[in-house]
Amino acid sequence: MTDIPLNPMPTSRHFLPENTLLLNAMSEGVYGFNLDGNAVFINPAAEQMTGWKSEELIGKNIHDCHHHSHADGSHYPQHDCPIYRTLHDAIPRQVSDDVFWRKDGSSFPVYYSSTPVYHQQKLVGVIAIFRDVSMQKHTEQSLRQALAQVQALSERLASENQYLLTELQGQQGALGLSGNSQPIKQLIQQINLVANTDSTVLICGENGTGKELVARSLHRLSHRKDQPMVSVNCAAFSSALLESELFGHEKGAFTGATARRKGRFELAHNGTLFLDEIAELSLSAQSKLLRVIQEQSFERVGSSETISVNIRLIAATHHDLAARVEQGLFRMDLYYRLNVFPITVPPLRERREDIPQLVSDLATSLGKKLGKKITKVSTKGLKNLQQYTWPGNVRELQNLIEREIILSPNGQLSFNTLPASVSAPSTTAILTMAEAEAAHIVAVLNATHWRISGPQGAAAMLNMPASTLRSRMKKLAITR
Repeated sequence: MTDIPLNPMPTSRHFLPENTLLLNAMSEGVYGFNLDGNAVFINPAAEQMTGWKSEELIGKNIHDCHHHSHADGSHYPQHDCPIYRTLHDAIPRQVSDDVFWRKDGSSFPVYYSSTPVYHQQKLVGVIAIFRDVSMQKHTEQSLRQALAQVQALSERLASENQYLLTELQGQQGALGLSGNSQPIKQLIQQINLVANTDSTVLICGENGTGKELVARSLHRLSHRKDQPMVSVNCAAFSSALLESELFGHEKGAFTGATARRKGRFELAHNGTLFLDEIAELSLSAQSKLLRVIQEQSFERVGSSETISVNIRLIAATHHDLAARVEQGLFRMDLYYRLNVFPITVPPLRERREDIPQLVSDLATSLGKKLGKKITKVSTKGLKNLQQYTWPGNVRELQNLIEREIILSPNGQLSFNTLPASVSAPSTTAILTMAEAEAAHIVAVLNATHWRISGPQGAAAMLNMPASTLRSRMKKLAITR
């Protein structure tokens, strides 16, 4: 309980001389208010901070002078003011996020407290003590900005670390594209033609043919080569996780989201985004991807803030996307967005004459990796390699060479024993009921050029009202 003599009506006896001397010596601003909310005391520090002289404010309503508006200029009702609320309920308050207005019309951030004042056990007024925290706020803002920059850099470095490791591991780069066969010459010619453009490239080919090597070559030959190339294996994530992986998420966006995380699109800004196995995307994910490709913008999961990006998109698949469009498993409009410049990587069995060069390059590279020097490759062994069907393509050849180097005691590779050819497993997708329904609806929509109503529309072909079809499309996240 503070017992400073403050009475409803100001007179010369309201502050004892020793109190006045003490309050005048304070570096904080001090106001004394009577029960009507009028000023009865103002110290020199308050005058200096606000520009108002004591004689200009004594007996006047202080709130109307320099607490009349919020920081944004909106009206600040007196009944909401913590100082005046203390006059009514005698509850002390401290406020750290507010502003006072100077006489010249400018404002400054303040920290202040309002304390009830009693005389002979009776509430007679309030004393408010405040200080200018402009420098503190500026320092806090600078620190927040610096911390945000450090956090953003830390997130980017952490997220890019795996891509840098992948890049380093793939430094043998174009080894899988070695050779002088006609198919490989045509492939390299196509790469050179499109590499330095921003056109979207769709790389097709069997597993193990080197589709990612083609993507890396396109990036290294482009004007974006000094920016990151970010890869995403679309088959490695579930539909629920893929959106977060591509677009990022905010802290608390879902269970387990303990920190904000940038997505692959954001990390690839000004660089190249490589979407491998793009045919594995769900129809829902295809819709979201199409929107991002069209608008070059997106929102993180759990955020409404739109982030714009500038990326070059490269996609790859071992599926026949045109066939999957016909089956209703892939959106026609997304297919045409991706199929701007298609490149087909030839299987190894169609370029057998490149095998000697590939063996030489891969054996040298893998020998260094394994700490073994390769001195000779058997001529008979090379013939065996050229007669093999290579269902796993260059990847299988690389694995075979690595195994042969490990088993070789004298640095000579014989390749006397080759694996038996195996049939590739069926790649027919097993769909859930919802996915099957969505695929069928998309197939019908593609057939009707996305006309829903009318005699020739999809609703008529599906024998359902147009409103029902639209409802099912919304539930299944089918959008054009």
